[in-house]
Amino acid sequence: MKYFFRKAASVALMGSLLMGMAACNAKTDESKDVDGKLTDITLVLDWTPNTNHTGFYVALAEGYYKDAGLNVSIVQPPEDGATTMVASGKAQFGIDFQDYLAPVFTSEEKVPVTAVAALIQHNTSGIISLKEDGITSPKGLEGKKYATWDLPVEKAMLQNIVEADGGDFSKVELIPEYVENEAAALQQDIDAIWVYYAWAGISCKQQGLDTNMIYFKDITPEFDYYSPVIIGNTDWMSANPDTAKAFLEATKKGYELAISDPAKAADILCQQVPELDKNLVKESQEWLASQYKAEVSRWGYIDQARWDRFFKWLSDNKLSDAIPAGYGFTNDYLPE
Repeated sequence: MKYFFRKAASVALMGSLLMGMAACNAKTDESKDVDGKLTDITLVLDWTPNTNHTGFYVALAEGYYKDAGLNVSIVQPPEDGATTMVASGKAQFGIDFQDYLAPVFTSEEKVPVTAVAALIQHNTSGIISLKEDGITSPKGLEGKKYATWDLPVEKAMLQNIVEADGGDFSKVELIPEYVENEAAALQQDIDAIWVYYAWAGISCKQQGLDTNMIYFKDITPEFDYYSPVIIGNTDWMSANPDTAKAFLEATKKGYELAISDPAKAADILCQQVPELDKNLVKESQEWLASQYKAEVSRWGYIDQARWDRFFKWLSDNKLSDAIPAGYGFTNDYLPE
């Protein structure tokens, strides 16, 4: 769960969201804007490319963006995150997570960022541990070593699920540690790690580890928030609604191919990002194919009740200022 580590610095820098940004390396649609008819769009990722992002790379490779009149560049995020780059106007769209957007939406300085699509319908993160350690429910974390980023929201969520299961959170041994290799950490000094199963969980499986996975959403309904989401620059989208809709329509086609033909989508992602582990991408893609839309019929749809429920939990637990109902997202740019 590398996002938390990076976001700790990002939250501290919210006051500088609208300042200038350093340039990032880009992967660009090879189509040439020789006639001046293609509109340049920059999408900034939340982290290194992975199967959360497959639909973008499919849309790029299959020409969906070009067909929509767009020249799309996919770039890596700066140190202070994708939201900073989108808010500053250096990118029209980016990827972030609902739990990291609360500081953005409660900032004293109005930040022009709005979530416009859910890439995955449900929160697929949770606590992973070796099966031999017997952590089959949150209470089982008592007496175990958990790798923490030492962030208030993270620890509050962990405390919530432990206590909801009848456990004593004070008995969980919190070990401040930035875990880069989950499989190695679980076999050495750490008993439990917060991960997204589709990537780190499957990676552990492919390295031969027998694990238990406890999903946050299965313990506390408020934790079934949206992660990740596409965010857009609010001012730019307001001024360019047709272009914003065209981008999301083409992106939808990319994700629908990933849903219907995950093997082909995995091949495309590996062709576009050859440094990725092909076996991990293939299995992760198969697992995520049913998660992108899950039970909803409209790709990218964000349910206001679920969106509001998590932010209310944050404010009720004094982890965030109150966020008005329905604030910070819109389904208006989504294709039907």
